[in-house]
Amino acid sequence: MYELTISLRQGDRIPLYEQIYGYIRNEIREGRISSGEKLPSTRMLSRHLDVSRSTVELAYEQLLSEGYIESRPYRGYYAAQIEGLYQIHPVRKVGKADKKRNRAQYLYDFTPNGVDLNSFPYNTWRRLSRECLVDDRAELFRLGCPQGEAGLRSAISAYLHQARGVNCSPEQIVVGAGNDYLLMLLCAVLGTGHRVALENPTYKQAYRMFKNLSFDICTVDMDQKGMRVDVLDKTEADLAFVMPSHQYPLGTVMPIRRRMELLQWSVKKQDRYIIEDDYDSEFRYKGKPIPALQGYDAEGRVIYIGTFSKSIAPAIRMSYMVMPESVCEMYHRRCGFINSTVSKVDQMILQKFIEDGHYERHLNKMRALYRNRHDILLAELKEMGTDFSISGENAGVHLLLHFGSGRTEEEMIRLAAANGVRVYGLSEYYVDGASPSENAVILLGYANMDEKKIKEAVHLLKKAWYGNA
Repeated sequence: MYELTISLRQGDRIPLYEQIYGYIRNEIREGRISSGEKLPSTRMLSRHLDVSRSTVELAYEQLLSEGYIESRPYRGYYAAQIEGLYQIHPVRKVGKADKKRNRAQYLYDFTPNGVDLNSFPYNTWRRLSRECLVDDRAELFRLGCPQGEAGLRSAISAYLHQARGVNCSPEQIVVGAGNDYLLMLLCAVLGTGHRVALENPTYKQAYRMFKNLSFDICTVDMDQKGMRVDVLDKTEADLAFVMPSHQYPLGTVMPIRRRMELLQWSVKKQDRYIIEDDYDSEFRYKGKPIPALQGYDAEGRVIYIGTFSKSIAPAIRMSYMVMPESVCEMYHRRCGFINSTVSKVDQMILQKFIEDGHYERHLNKMRALYRNRHDILLAELKEMGTDFSISGENAGVHLLLHFGSGRTEEEMIRLAAANGVRVYGLSEYYVDGASPSENAVILLGYANMDEKKIKEAVHLLKKAWYGNA
């Protein structure tokens, strides 16, 4: 019989039975109690440890339920055979030193995907959450409409018509947990056998989604006006994924003439569709907001996708898709049985956030905040050097530096990193991984850095790239 010498900690926050259970479990896991070895009876162990017998029985019952020991009638308890079984090993906790090491590589990060979460309307969101849950309403926790709750879809429809010029009814909208889900849903709705054309460079996540869902993919190079429709026409694609209001990553705004050419392409053949990703159109710093391509669509060929991830917070996981009537019919026929991926409570909070005017006020606040950072970054860059030009600076939360001195992206990124600043090269957004230009093009995002950090980061870039500060 295996003798158990357990040092129990009286008054510890961990109950005595858990201490006994944990000790025996670890002894069996580590092989110090071999399989088939007999354990003390509950009466004997309770007397040995000076605890109640029920305490030992609780520990043994837990070990029995997890399969670490087995009970043999009239004979007692024995260690079970666990060799070869899957075991969950404890994960080493990441301490402060580890976190500092992980952060030490970069003092500043010009990520183009940043969002200022310090400006999230915590108090308003908290109050709306309480209001939604003030009454015990069981219907809040039942499965809702697969397309999303009618109230939220109505609020989104009204907002899109007013702010983006999108013409739709609530019945054309599907709410989902992020753009990735909506793209997967759309692929299921449209079915297989399609060829998708994407801009190059492009939003790589969309490219990966279509590729992993076994769609035939091609890319179309861009000019200063956006996707080249003359090239698109030769690809035999029947789906075109575009970002006309603010192309990512180039920041190009597609002019009205090119938009009309794209719409004309869509009606040349039956069942051609344009997928419009309008991911950050809320942030524009020069001129009036550019209306969505969907608003010009008279033939029902544009599938519009928008998100609240940029304008509120990524963790909200709330996006929406506006489908033409023909796609709506396919949705109800093929995918209408798929339940909504967003909780009804979260949908109700967002609905109130929009209807009560909080969303509009939040957008105005964030526009002013980002514009100020945008202006400071431009001012600092103008003092940094003269061998580069700037593009994509009139909208969104990032801009591009085009260097003409023959310096490579790899060199610029490496020098910046050596000085604690992380920057991003344009070439990583090309599907083939290579930019058509030999000169470096660097992306700088400014959403997640305040004004002081922007100045400090540009100061370090000047030191890294020009050897002075």
